[in-house]
Amino acid sequence: MEEKYMLRALQLAELGRGMVSPNPMVGCVIVHNDQIVGEGWHKKYGDWHAEVNAVNSVKDPSILPECTVYVTLEPCSHFGKTPPCADLLVQHKVKKVVICNDDPFPLVAGKGIEKLRNAGIEVEKGLLEEKGRELNTRFFTYVEKKRPYVILKWAETADGFIAGENYQPIKISNPLSHKVAHKWRSEEDAILVGTNTARFDNPKLNVREWAGGKNPIRIVLDRQLQLPQTLHLFDNTQDTWIINESTEKVEGKNTYMKVEFGEALLENLLQELYQRKIQSVYVEGGTHLLQSFMDARLFDEIRVFRCSGHLHKGVAAPVMPKNIDMADKQNLLGDELTIYKSSLNL
Repeated sequence: MEEKYMLRALQLAELGRGMVSPNPMVGCVIVHNDQIVGEGWHKKYGDWHAEVNAVNSVKDPSILPECTVYVTLEPCSHFGKTPPCADLLVQHKVKKVVICNDDPFPLVAGKGIEKLRNAGIEVEKGLLEEKGRELNTRFFTYVEKKRPYVILKWAETADGFIAGENYQPIKISNPLSHKVAHKWRSEEDAILVGTNTARFDNPKLNVREWAGGKNPIRIVLDRQLQLPQTLHLFDNTQDTWIINESTEKVEGKNTYMKVEFGEALLENLLQELYQRKIQSVYVEGGTHLLQSFMDARLFDEIRVFRCSGHLHKGVAAPVMPKNIDMADKQNLLGDELTIYKSSLNL
């Protein structure tokens, strides 16, 4: 098995980030006599899958029975938005299929591999398996844990504050960090804030600092529907879900969703998002909401910008939980960005 071809397939899969959810990112490379003759990736939810795009890119389809197909995820075996990719590979009688990861989705889960083998196609799997799981960690979390992948993010001053007194908004991170945060927004299905953040920060929660990115679904907790309708969140510029305990209705792009609050609020919310096919949620605060996710161990990543300024008093940053591993640290023009991953969620 040639790792270089699977690495290329993983590179191609990455090009679909932020565009294919709730599907996984998938890349495909077709090789003939040690030469790549076809490439493809899943570009957008509802569009053709990676295998279809790769097969269609082969200039001479007559050579496909002599080709090896490298694909980052087990080819699908069921009719969804598109026909089964396993059937396509069987139809073209490819010689061999090398797979990075099995697909845990119940409608696939080994059935694609079974179809290929029953057709006499050689199948090998597990090549660069860990890299494939890392690429599609949101998809695997969604399918296996039956909840969205949860990312917590905040920026804090050098003395540990995220806002001024009485929730006064303070610009803490620098423009580069701000741009990076907007890029992150474009990669996730939804972005969540609490009531105080909505009221005092009046955020837009869009990706205006990242050209070409898609806006996530905005989600705000408003238990008793007391937030002013003049807030940016209610401006009907992008889909917004208002989580409350009394009302279900749709007004333009604003959807009011009834969820039971109380001790099980986060579990209830994540289950509601799972049922609505939200694969990942990016939580931007404030402190109480972020701390609640950490205390409940309902998170997968934490991303923190620690900046050089001092406030001396104000709203304190969340307290970092135990049993957490630092995955990356870098300096962004003076802002220290640290990314952590929960050891309990690996």
